[in-house]
Amino acid sequence: MAVSAAPSPPLFSPLRDYTNRDFLGSCCPNLHFITYPSKTYNRRRPSLITFARKTKDEMATDQKRELLEHYGLNPDEFLSEHPPKTRRKESQKTGKGQGKQLPLGEFKSPRSTHKLLQVLGGTARRKKLLSPKGMDVRPMMEVVKGAAFAILQVAGGCPASLRPGRWLDLYSGTGSVGIEAISRGCSEVHFVEMDPWVISDVLRPNLECTGFLDVSVVHAVRVENFLERAEEFVGK
Repeated sequence: MAVSAAPSPPLFSPLRDYTNRDFLGSCCPNLHFITYPSKTYNRRRPSLITFARKTKDEMATDQKRELLEHYGLNPDEFLSEHPPKTRRKESQKTGKGQGKQLPLGEFKSPRSTHKLLQVLGGTARRKKLLSPKGMDVRPMMEVVKGAAFAILQVAGGCPASLRPGRWLDLYSGTGSVGIEAISRGCSEVHFVEMDPWVISDVLRPNLECTGFLDVSVVHAVRVENFLERAEEFVGK
């Protein structure tokens, strides 16, 4: 007795790789393959856009630098030091300066001068004047000084020069305002400055350089004390 049975389909294991066409052909001879062309899609990568934005402090520093360069000053000399608030924050972070009192001489670096100012008009026109480096002394800007003297000359009835008289330069510092007054025709100037180093290393050298030392009087006192006893210092 013969028993015939239909061939059973092959069993596929999920653990084998059936992507090989030769293997599938041997197992299923009646299996037809249809090949579809594969397409490659070029996907565009998303572009990265980086924005650089300056903080308010950086913008303020750039504006200060442009202003100093506009008036002929060196920005590195004025902006090199950190402001007091920054120094205070750094000392709090590092713990320095707490519980210690250093001698006064260790806080201050040696003071030096440079020639960035000049006389704008009169007999000493274009002569360079000394000024301290840093922000301890802040001379009047040349634009403001020129405009102020132009107004005073016109108000005095003589646009070319000042009328002879006595000039008082309070908080004189470099003496640039009083020297400008002498150069434009003022007969005598009284300088009031309390810093001994500024008087010896800045103010007096400027008066000697311009030749105005003989018509100048320097008062090394506080402005308040000078105003209380102005008649004693200047005379009636």
